[in-house]
Amino acid sequence: MIAILADAVGFITLLIIDIGVIRELAIGASIGVAVIVFTNLILLPVAISYAGISNRAIERSKKDAHREHPFWRLLSKFASANVAPVSILLALVAFGGGLWYSQNLKIGDLDQGAPELRPDSRYNKDNNFIISNYSTSSDVLVVMVKTKAEGCSRYEAMAPIDQLMWKMQNTEGVQSAISLVTVSKQMIKGMNEGNLKWETLSRNPDVLNNSIARADGLYNNTCSLAPVLVFLNDHKAETLDRAVHAVQDFAKDNNKDGLEFILAAGNAGIEAATNEVIKASELTILILVYLCVATMCMITFRSWAATLCIVLPLVLTSVLGNALMAFMGIGVKVATLPVVALGVGIGVDYGIYIYSRLESFLRAGLPLQEAYYQTLKSTGKAVLFTGLCLAIGVCTWIFSAIKFQADMGLMLTFMLLWNMFGALWLLPALARFLIKPEKLAGQKGNSLFAH
Repeated sequence: MIAILADAVGFITLLIIDIGVIRELAIGASIGVAVIVFTNLILLPVAISYAGISNRAIERSKKDAHREHPFWRLLSKFASANVAPVSILLALVAFGGGLWYSQNLKIGDLDQGAPELRPDSRYNKDNNFIISNYSTSSDVLVVMVKTKAEGCSRYEAMAPIDQLMWKMQNTEGVQSAISLVTVSKQMIKGMNEGNLKWETLSRNPDVLNNSIARADGLYNNTCSLAPVLVFLNDHKAETLDRAVHAVQDFAKDNNKDGLEFILAAGNAGIEAATNEVIKASELTILILVYLCVATMCMITFRSWAATLCIVLPLVLTSVLGNALMAFMGIGVKVATLPVVALGVGIGVDYGIYIYSRLESFLRAGLPLQEAYYQTLKSTGKAVLFTGLCLAIGVCTWIFSAIKFQADMGLMLTFMLLWNMFGALWLLPALARFLIKPEKLAGQKGNSLFAH
């Protein structure tokens, strides 16, 4: 029950992120976990009661319980006094290296075009051609200029808009910018025989009013809101950050009563806002997931040592997972953030399964290495089979023609396998230093799984 609830916690914590699609995902995934509680704890035993278990399977299980297993005996050496320190040292090196390299992890998209598609896809090739040859793009940041009613056509409003456009056009990563000022200048020039000297804003209010008559869609019906459309080279995290900071700096210096520069609309504006929310929530989500998982482990086993044995391998997986994302050029965004919660929520299952059996054998008086061997004999096969089945299921995504699906397949395969390996390899090594078998021996089980 605790293992299944841990899966749910990983998704429920996503509800604190103020992004609708992530909250919907959290709710849907949590309902899915609730269904697993029904199928595993109710439907499965009911099905077995009808289907039954063959005598052959029972006999084979009895034989397995008494015969020697060379593979599990080999793995049990992870709990030995000689191998455990080496395992801890290797884990610390991996943790340090992963922490250092994960500093390269970015928020948002890191590629031009559609990140879901491969760079050589037809769409991304066409998008790159348009960006390279025209002053427009599919990535648009819209700055809303708010004025008093009938105020957007006044020189006092149009002049700052013109200055904002000039600032944005001289910002790295910006293709061009248009607004009602663009139309106004063109119309004033046209009304003066196309003379380039007149391609500027007039201080005459009648001239300005006439010049924006054809600027349909670039201001609202009351002329109190005028968008500035900024076309970007791409929607990379760095490009969005530069554009947003440029607008924010300009707004800070030019906002006044009756004139406001407000961010943001357009697909690039929405993505920039999403990146800000994710950046502010990423660490909070990770800490909250670990706190919830650690609390459930603490309630279950009532031991800080047991909790650390289960949670620390997950921390290593998270750090290495972030390093892998940085290495693969995958940014943290709406589509990838749930992977972190998924990795922790599902990963903790293995540790709970193994430690619950390990503790019961330690209470029976077995030394640590022998207790771990017996644990592997009883539950190691289930852990290994579960981890491999999950990994095989998602590793098929790696061959997908969709780049995002292939990347997520590789990420999930790594996290699922490493969580399983961490439970089999690092948990017994940590137990060697944190668990005192002599204190557990002969005690009555205070764990929900002790008996």
